[in-house]
Formats: sequence, structure tokens, C-alpha cells
Amino acid sequence: MGFVDRTILHVDMNCFYANVECLYHPELRDKPVAVGGDAEQRHGIILTKNYIAKGFGVQTGEALWQAKMKCPDIVILKPDYKKYIKFSKMASEIYSDYTDKIESFGLDECWIDLTGSTGLFGSGENVADELRSRIRFELGITASVGVSFNKIFSKLGSDMKKPDATTVITRENFKEKVWPLPSSDLLYVGRATKNKFRMYGIHTIGDIARADVQMLKYLLGVNGQMLWLFANGLDTSPVSNIGAKSLIKSIGNSTTTPRDLITDMDVKITLYVLCESVAERLREHQFVCSTVQINIRDNELFSYERQGKLAMPTCISQVIFEKAFELYKANVPGKPIRSIGVRACQLSLRETEQLSFLPEIERIQRRETVECTIDEIRRRFGHYSIRRGIMLMDKQLSNLDPKADHTIHPVAFLK
Repeated sequence: MGFVDRTILHVDMNCFYANVECLYHPELRDKPVAVGGDAEQRHGIILTKNYIAKGFGVQTGEALWQAKMKCPDIVILKPDYKKYIKFSKMASEIYSDYTDKIESFGLDECWIDLTGSTGLFGSGENVADELRSRIRFELGITASVGVSFNKIFSKLGSDMKKPDATTVITRENFKEKVWPLPSSDLLYVGRATKNKFRMYGIHTIGDIARADVQMLKYLLGVNGQMLWLFANGLDTSPVSNIGAKSLIKSIGNSTTTPRDLITDMDVKITLYVLCESVAERLREHQFVCSTVQINIRDNELFSYERQGKLAMPTCISQVIFEKAFELYKANVPGKPIRSIGVRACQLSLRETEQLSFLPEIERIQRRETVECTIDEIRRRFGHYSIRRGIMLMDKQLSNLDPKADHTIHPVAFLK
């Protein structure tokens, strides 16, 4: 019996946030539209834009003022994540009509493994076309779909033709379609890796595939070997089953502050807001963390990260704050701070914690009980219903709802 390739789809909903917003604001359909942060609060970055704005050269990740210089008539809307989560869930319901092997990659992207379903629903290309049609008709937005024999190439396929297109990459044609693409098109080749590759004459995905794997391993460690496997079509990573709890690598929160942080008190207020967010998310997902990481960017855009180990795993905001502030004090940038973030790393499940009758452990457990009670009060009456006294010292800095602005980092290919 011969080997049968998998049939993997990657669905990428085009200009997702912007297109969802245009459904709610039909008068904007023919105008350049972007979804971005609050310029007054200095969260001034383009999160996504429609194709009209893209035609003016507007790019995701650039500052709002840069986008307005390129396109003075651009309409910039604040993000509404409740809408986007709603549409993401509706899309998942469509995918689940075909298989239970569905793995999200953000709100607007996911992989679908149709290997066991093609006998029922037809080829991967046929299902991809049907999915695009259903998303267009049922959700009112468009999607691009890549079809391939592994996850990496299916994602590449969904990026190759936009909007509303299907691209098929097979074992027979991938060298022709994939290898000429720039190295940065390959998943997990970021700016630093691209620049390092360029120093060694590696410019395309084909160059990665043809490079000596030991040399790549020397340059990038195990990630070099991983990228070589990806480029040669040897990715075998599975698509997770729907409903399976994603492995979570870290839980973090960061913010660009409404004004520069100058004093220790400024930093304390902001860190407390972020640490409460991180701790609440840890408890919500039944995790404790063993390491705390901070990232800081000053007003000259110099940034750095520092991390420190905790004495014992925790999900208590005060403990996380104390470690975060200790890291800050040991690495004060010397210039006013423009943005700051906190991340809980090295996570483990709370139920694996050992019970103890030691007095210090009992104090920790009492603290956790108090914070769980605060969680419940905030769930019932809103985030601002109960706050630390320090938050009242500067309402401009503390006026951030961390529950609505959090980041969870899943474990994907990188362990």
C-alpha cells in the first residue's frame, strides 16, 4: 500500500478586522479603511487595513501618522475584539462541517486537516473553493485558502493569492512555486533571521532548502534545522483536534503608555495594571508561572527584555509584580519609558501544585483566595469595580482594562 499525502488547508480571512468593520459601516466599503490603536493614547499602530488603503502603500504595523501621510483620507477605526471573536467562531462552525481537526492561528487564520474527509467532500481544492464561497455568503467577508500536503506550505499558499483565492501546492510543484519566494515568506523567518541569512547569501526559500543543514544548525541552532525541513517540504506537524486545549507557552500583557513613565511610581502603577492582567489570565487558564519577563522600550525606541526566576510557581499578581519591579530596578533604562510589558513564562498546571502546611505557603494560598474573589467581583461588576489604592494616584496611567487587552502565546512549531 503506497504512502498517501495529507490534505491540509490554511484559511486566511482577508483584511479581517477591516472587512468586519465595513460590514457594520457599509458607507465605508469604497473608502480606505484601517483598524488601529488610539492616537490620543499613543497606541498609534495600524493593525490591519483594507485593500483600498493597501493601494496607497499603507502597511500593517506602521504608525498612524505614517499611514495618514500616505493616505490623508484614510478612515481609522478602533478595534472591537468582541466582533472579531464572534466572526472567528462563526467561521470555525463552517470548518467543523468538514472535519474536527481544526487548529487556530490567531482569530483570522486556521489550519484544517481534510485527510480523512476527502472521500466525503471531494478534493482539498474543491473544499477550499466551497469554504471561500460559504464564508463570502454566510459571513459577508472573503478568505484565501492554501491547499497542500503540510501546514507550512498550505500557509504559504494562502498568502500567495489574495483576496478570495485558492492556491494548491503539491509535492510535485512546490519547488517551482515555493523555492523562488523570498526567505522571509517562510513561517518563522523574521527580520533578524532574514538579515543573518542574507549575510550568507541565502535570499530565497530555495536557498534555505539547498543549504547545508549543519551550517544552518550552526547559525540558528535547532531552528536552523527546522527551517531547512520546512523549506524542503518535510514538515510533519499535526493539526490539532477541535476543542483540544492549546498548549500555552506564556501569558503576557504590554502597553504603550499615554505619557512617558519617568518616576518609579509611574512604573509601579503601570506594572500593577499589567501584572493583575497576567495573573488573572493565569488563574483563568489554570496555570502558574515559574519565570517573569519584562520588556521595556524608552522614548528613543531602544528596547530590551529581562527575566527572572520565581522562588516557587505562582498565579498571584503581587508576587509577579514584585519580580517585575525588581527586574526593572536592576535594569533602569536611564531614559523615560514609552512602553512596557510583563509576561509569565514556564507555565505549569495549578493542579500539579503540592499542598503544604508551612506558614509561608498558607499565606500564599490566602493571597490566591483573595485574588480569586477579586476576579469574581470584576466578572460580575466590571473591571473597575475594585482597584488597588495606588491606581487612584494617576488615573491616566491606570485607565487601562487589561482583561480586554491581553496576549496569550501558544506553542506552535517552536518548543
